Amino acid sequence: MLVHAAPVTSSTVVVAVDVGKATVALSVTDVGRRRLLGPVDFAMTGSGLAGVLTRIRAVLPDRHEVKVGIEAAGHYHRPLLCPTAWPAGWELLELNPAHVTEQRRVQGRRRVKTDAIDLEAITDLVLAGRGIPVTIPVTIPDALTEQVIGELVAWSAHRNRRVATRSATKNQLLGQLDRCFPGLTLALPDVLGTKVGRLVATEFADPQRLTALGVKRFLGFAEHRGVRVRRPVAERILAAAHDALPTTEAVIARRVLAADLALLADLDTQIAAAETAIADLLPTSPFATLTSVPGWGLVRAGNYGAAVGDPHRWPGYRQLYRAAGLSPMQYESAGRRRDGAISREGSVELRRALIDLGIGLWLNDPAAKTYGQGLRARGKKGGVITCAMANRANRIAFALVRDHADYDPARWAKEN
Repeated sequence: MLVHAAPVTSSTVVVAVDVGKATVALSVTDVGRRRLLGPVDFAMTGSGLAGVLTRIRAVLPDRHEVKVGIEAAGHYHRPLLCPTAWPAGWELLELNPAHVTEQRRVQGRRRVKTDAIDLEAITDLVLAGRGIPVTIPVTIPDALTEQVIGELVAWSAHRNRRVATRSATKNQLLGQLDRCFPGLTLALPDVLGTKVGRLVATEFADPQRLTALGVKRFLGFAEHRGVRVRRPVAERILAAAHDALPTTEAVIARRVLAADLALLADLDTQIAAAETAIADLLPTSPFATLTSVPGWGLVRAGNYGAAVGDPHRWPGYRQLYRAAGLSPMQYESAGRRRDGAISREGSVELRRALIDLGIGLWLNDPAAKTYGQGLRARGKKGGVITCAMANRANRIAFALVRDHADYDPARWAKEN
């Protein structure tokens, strides 16, 4: 069930919170915009929060309804986003940092950013009824679902970080390989994507050693290690080894290459472990039915679930799409409207997840393929088609999660 913020009344008091890495700025304002406390700074510790809560209670009026507005700040705000950190009865609201930035512009402070100005913007947003309520699950199923989603977020983020590190490591590894075995990437364009390429990089970083082995013995060496190599491929690799020009930095490059290969193997292991954890969590999450869509595997569904979080906090698919920053910028004046490129304001993780779902749909679902071909026939560019597919994927994913239903191709074929 969607949770709405309590309405602002004449007794509402806003506690605005701007979180930094180790310190917190805070102010207390009543509904009449009268400052009751602050801005004050305190350390983000248990004793620091307890001390400022004592000061807040001392200035609260006799009748009061407290709303605590906290701007999301990466992961720094997470300790203060726990409802148990605040007194019982106080409503806790999470604010989108893009909304806080926009509110500063509304106040005429586009290029000025201070803690005091941020606190004023947070206060204005809370008094305007903005913010996502943060609540404690009251039933066992809700608590279990929240725990599953939390673990899904953690494992998905962990996998994405390791994938990014693996890509950077591969680039570094290929650079070292060019120093110790020049010409190998010409003989094997995808060195790290093939078993024979991995074998050569691991065992024969020195081309002279491979040349001395010869084609026949190299084939036997590979077969003994479970790698089947066709003779033309082996001959091409041996030819590259024979013609490789020696470099002065080959010795140290081979040592660095060995370290990179060990790191790459460890990253592969960690990524596989994260995917196993996601596979275990997804069936018990609200996003289990997403894997019924062609092209949406565990990783794509897991990334979407991690980016969306609790699906009940989204009123509809339009709000979710806008939060991804995929909605076009819009300018309208004197009855004329002009749409620009996508806004890119919102969650990067959600934007990437929706685009990835759209690509999976485009490549595997017949109805989506037909839709994409129609857009291309109308002269739409690749970026426009990608956003259209992300929009289609967003509507499908939201409906499946909302209805707890599997994908019905006949229903969504009508959406073309």
